[in-house]
Amino acid sequence: MTQTSLFTDEVHAGVSPLADRMRPQDLDGFVGQRHLVGRGKIIRNMIEQDRVASMILWGPPGVGKTTLASIIAKHTAAEFVDFSAVTGGMADIKNIMAEAEVRRRKGRRTILFVDEIHRFNKTQQDAFLPYVEKGTVTLIGATTENPSFELNSALLSRCKVFVLGGLETDDLVDLLKRAADKGFPGKNVHVPDDVLHTIAEYANGDARTALNTLEAAVEFSPEADGVTEVPEDILDGNMGRRSVLYDKHGEEHYNIIAAFHEGMRNSDPDAALYWLARMLDGGEDPCYIARRLIEAAAETVGLADNTALRMATSCYYACQELGEHECRTILAETAIYMSLAPRTNGVPMALGRAFWDVHHNPAEPVPMQIRNAPTKLMKQLDYGKGYQYAEDADEKMTKMQCLPDSLKDRRYYEPGPKGDERFYRRRLDAIRDWRSGKRENPPRRCARSFFKALRTRGSSRQLWPL
Repeated sequence: MTQTSLFTDEVHAGVSPLADRMRPQDLDGFVGQRHLVGRGKIIRNMIEQDRVASMILWGPPGVGKTTLASIIAKHTAAEFVDFSAVTGGMADIKNIMAEAEVRRRKGRRTILFVDEIHRFNKTQQDAFLPYVEKGTVTLIGATTENPSFELNSALLSRCKVFVLGGLETDDLVDLLKRAADKGFPGKNVHVPDDVLHTIAEYANGDARTALNTLEAAVEFSPEADGVTEVPEDILDGNMGRRSVLYDKHGEEHYNIIAAFHEGMRNSDPDAALYWLARMLDGGEDPCYIARRLIEAAAETVGLADNTALRMATSCYYACQELGEHECRTILAETAIYMSLAPRTNGVPMALGRAFWDVHHNPAEPVPMQIRNAPTKLMKQLDYGKGYQYAEDADEKMTKMQCLPDSLKDRRYYEPGPKGDERFYRRRLDAIRDWRSGKRENPPRRCARSFFKALRTRGSSRQLWPL
């Protein structure tokens, strides 16, 4: 079967893109990823010894995944088959595997390179599995997505995952210098160092973006006395808006929203604003960010500041009513508020302790005294016997037991010492002391001062500990 390959030698200088013309033929010309292809490193050893194992090359665009595959193709004695997960189907996979099986029986190896392997669905990935297991093919997959999310565990367990990082600015500058010297046959190109650094920084670790930008700049630069001089101002029209690494549906999406939460949790409004800007610049839905702010208000700030949840829900409503640009300031204000508010995880911890008892203890019956008794039979069975109606008491509380007998002394919620929870703690301690007999009178006076304090907290900033 004939596959359209990215690695053919029929590349005509001046016709193919500069990124293809500058693709290195061996590891000596490869830029970056020294932890994998440096002297004595694992992928270099595999290539030099022609003992390539099944692997997944994972990294952002333009960092050398396809280039590494092309170098392997040129230096292996195995049959190298290039396959695209975007255009290939199940019929193509079956044909490739059948041909590979014939070669295996003849003692010949097959290396199968699958670009964009994360595009394969589970059925297509499963089709590879038996052939990889018995060595019919050595699989090399390239992906920009986290393989632990996109590849099934059985296939992933049979491949070594190599992580490729974005290229350093100095590496990109070296690549651009080489491209300016050798990538434009028939032209004498001169690019000042500051222009090369500007392009390298703009590329954000992506070699393909850097080379494409240089090619566009050279194409539109003037030529005088046989020399094409690339002026700095030519970049204004060729670079456009810098690419920001953010995928609304991939791993980077979850990484950045987690970083946003951590900035607020760690009382770092500057970090929260940076990650907020990254999400908005990447096209994230403002309502999604507002929903996460509601989550942060409940889980991170909690009852330490009962204004936070109201502010977050108001932010969500505003994001629904306003346009994307108009609601940015509201999102920023809310994120800053969450970062500076007192915080407590008392409620999530309390809920977690309650769930632990639910999961690890038998399902306890509801105490008879708090069961409803709408029928005569239920009353005869002592449903509701001993019930005490809290609203009838002057203090609006009773000593009636509401937990099952086996859990009657459980303490799930333990208020912390920050913000409003200081008042919750004082009141709850007083209630528990009264119910246990340590306190003679119910905490009526404490209740009044407690709610008075809460009513005035909005203007009494001294209630926020610094």
